[in-house]
Amino acid sequence: LVNNAGGYFASRRVSGDGIEMTFGLNHLAYFLLTHLLLERIKASGPGRIVNVSSRLHMQGALDFDDLEMKQRYNGLKAYNNSKLANVMFTYALARRLKGSGVTVNCLHPGFVASSFGHNNFGFMGTALWLAQKIAAISPEKGARTSVYLASSPDVAGVTGKYFSDSKEMASSPVSYDETLQERLWSVSADMTGVG
Repeated sequence: LVNNAGGYFASRRVSGDGIEMTFGLNHLAYFLLTHLLLERIKASGPGRIVNVSSRLHMQGALDFDDLEMKQRYNGLKAYNNSKLANVMFTYALARRLKGSGVTVNCLHPGFVASSFGHNNFGFMGTALWLAQKIAAISPEKGARTSVYLASSPDVAGVTGKYFSDSKEMASSPVSYDETLQERLWSVSADMTGVG
């Protein structure tokens, strides 16, 4: 299973379920889809789960009193926080899957030429489009680490790690906080109705 979502919204938007779009799309969708498929993945093991995050998770800081940023929304902070949530979810899930034959890892794909952020109007939409034209890597290059984690024998049995350019890297210090990981898990389970 490769969970790959990267929505960026310059202004705060809410889904039909009443959830802030960035957190809902980028994190809760991973959490829910993984939960819905997990027993089947375990039964057909060995299996691998790959969560696409971003290096921008390093600037993330989850505020559990306002996870959906109802008070002071900032699109980039919402994105960074959602990608931090991906990393923390990966680590918490890896602990739960220990001994199951299923591994889970996360990664930074690079700055990929895609439709990322093109749904925004004004300066941010234009800036993202221009930056992608100038500096982004191809989707094929952006997919390399995902494919590596999903299929390479080099990482068979490797779990609970963060990768960039198909190499294991350190994630942000806060991402390793197991108390925060478990709090995020609990909140995510409540928000998705799987808890």
